[in-house]
Amino acid sequence: MKILRYLKTDIGGMITLGLLALVTIIVPICNLLVPETSGLHVSTFTMTLLGKYLCYGLLAISVDLIWGYLGILSLGQGAFFALGGYAMGMYLMRQIGSRGVYGNPLLPDFMVFLNWQHLPWFWHGFQWFWFAMLMVVLVPGLLAAVFGWFAFRSRVTGVYLSIMTQALTYALMLAFYRNEMGFGGNNGLTDFKDILGFSLQTDATRAGLFIASGLALAAGYLSCLYITRSRLGKLSTAIRDQEDRVRFIGYRVENIKLWIFTFAAILAGIAGALYVPQVGIINPNEFSPLASIEMVVWVAVGGRATLYGAVVGALLVNYAKSYLTVAMPDAWLFALGALFVLVTLLLPRGITGLLRKKEANR
Repeated sequence: MKILRYLKTDIGGMITLGLLALVTIIVPICNLLVPETSGLHVSTFTMTLLGKYLCYGLLAISVDLIWGYLGILSLGQGAFFALGGYAMGMYLMRQIGSRGVYGNPLLPDFMVFLNWQHLPWFWHGFQWFWFAMLMVVLVPGLLAAVFGWFAFRSRVTGVYLSIMTQALTYALMLAFYRNEMGFGGNNGLTDFKDILGFSLQTDATRAGLFIASGLALAAGYLSCLYITRSRLGKLSTAIRDQEDRVRFIGYRVENIKLWIFTFAAILAGIAGALYVPQVGIINPNEFSPLASIEMVVWVAVGGRATLYGAVVGALLVNYAKSYLTVAMPDAWLFALGALFVLVTLLLPRGITGLLRKKEANR
């Protein structure tokens, strides 16, 4: 198969996927089968935290696909991530039923609190898992397709396109903060009980979500690797480097941009859907432009146009963020900012640029 041939030439990707396979297998085993008194035991909190990092890795790949290979610096990828998360959150809220604080079998607690009398039309269907999964893919993909169609056909590029993507996610954040939207306002959606009939509080369910996140990351990586090594990927790289030349040759540049931009949005939506049941909440803060900028930083730190570099950057930056918030609660922002500056100055191609330099020399 072509994907296996592509993977053989991607040493960094092979190492990343190998480590991912080991982690996906070992962590649930160490959580479920190893006694808590053992030093090899992995706590449920740690497993959930690692699962969140895996979701971030998939999100970083979607950013790298459009920025590293297509040259589109999107500062609104968090919008698609949040929309996928809200779709999953709506499904989880519908599963609560009469177990909520107010005991209403149909309306979520925040709707009862706000004196809503009827379930909004856009909440119908989310009692079914298959419908929610369809919305996880369809809603971010449709928004990206509509936005991209207007932006790319108008030939908006560079910093102007970045500002437009940032404005998109900011507008969505302001809209979702409103209680009238029917998505929980600034509190968002939370207090989830179960998924597919399995309690979200059990270790087995947490382990299942962790494995699903690992499999999704591997599938997302392989699909993006296939795209970037295919004819479409070569055209994307050409558009990134010499868009006018590609257009003059006769290719429909806007169609290529639209396809990849939409696919990246779908990946981000899937990452958001896996993220929500593990962290237990989704609120408008996920739409924050600052969150989207942070995603770009992950890719810059790890290494642009490598795919595996995006995964490495997402894992390292978020681990550093988690560690520094505990070790340096008053100065962690400065420490994290210094890390970004040093990597930018000393490693302009990211951390994985060192590996690529060694490969080139060899």
